[in-house]
Amino acid sequence: MMLVLIMAAVLWGIGAALGTPRRLRWGMLGILWLAVVAVHLGLPDGHPLRLATGESVALWLMLGGAAAIVWVYRAGLGRLRARAQIKDRADASAGETGRKPLFSEAELDRYARHIVLREIGGPGQKALKQARVLVIGAGGLGSPVLLYLAAAGVGVIGVIDDDEVDNSNLQRQVIHRDADIGLPKVQSAKAAMIAQNPHVTVRPYQRRLTPEIAAELFAEYDLILDGTDNFATRYLANAAAVKQGIPLISGALSQWEGQLSVFDPARGAPCYQCIFPEAPAPGLAPSCSEAGVLGPLPGAVGAMMAGEAIKIITGAGQPLRGEMLIYDALYGESRKIGLSARETCPICGTKGESDDKPVAGRVEDTV
Repeated sequence: MMLVLIMAAVLWGIGAALGTPRRLRWGMLGILWLAVVAVHLGLPDGHPLRLATGESVALWLMLGGAAAIVWVYRAGLGRLRARAQIKDRADASAGETGRKPLFSEAELDRYARHIVLREIGGPGQKALKQARVLVIGAGGLGSPVLLYLAAAGVGVIGVIDDDEVDNSNLQRQVIHRDADIGLPKVQSAKAAMIAQNPHVTVRPYQRRLTPEIAAELFAEYDLILDGTDNFATRYLANAAAVKQGIPLISGALSQWEGQLSVFDPARGAPCYQCIFPEAPAPGLAPSCSEAGVLGPLPGAVGAMMAGEAIKIITGAGQPLRGEMLIYDALYGESRKIGLSARETCPICGTKGESDDKPVAGRVEDTV
């Protein structure tokens, strides 16, 4: 075996002295290895050449296998380096032409826990950054929705609300602070969102949602989240969203209980008015100021609304289309019920409004 190693060293040295490329020198060593293996396989045991070259072919085969593994590893590493260099040159070229990369290093680090999720990944985070989401209301439900959408990296977030921060809001509307009392809620919310994530764009609309502006406003967004506390705005948001073919995520609260659903007739789900064809009579659905509400409840339901928004934008999982999630904080229970559309719904129905008094869309318990 020593004889073969000496021959290999001599061949390598002669090649180096003559300036032979390394690839050719490795090729010469490969030919020497093949010759030694051929001697061991072709000559009988005890032959002088086999004795001079180590006698057993197993050692040479293992040596050749190890060399092959090293060669494959180096070749793969070289290809990866080449691809990285191509990407670096492309990024540099983009920078020279004035184009900025989609994510900065700070953003990639910020959203790393999303990107490693198989259901979101890089494409999902890109979709979040390119998404435009409108949130109606910057109160109890709007507070966690806005904070989590900003934290998730939704590119453009609109928030419409005509109210001002009041001391009584601070028990549950966690996006606002004591120092914000008296400020418009949309401005207080914008400041908190930008402080949380300066990489998002926030559009505040300090006004009430009205029929005159709803259609034009909704057309600028891909997704609507309704966190209001009055039925007039809920019906208006539902009608405008259905007309635009935009999904509407709606949440509601009362004392210890919250509910949410995704109303999206354009994708086979019922709309809000399919399930609630008429507003309840006065006094049957008291507001939070009249009936009270558990402080953390809007946070729980609002966080789930933000989760539904992220699922819709990224295509992950199964959003609550055609389902309503009901959460009872008092007893720590939750359940889902199935919802179906009404053909006679005046907003999304296929047969128009009937002469009879409309009835609620069918509700089926799914848990």
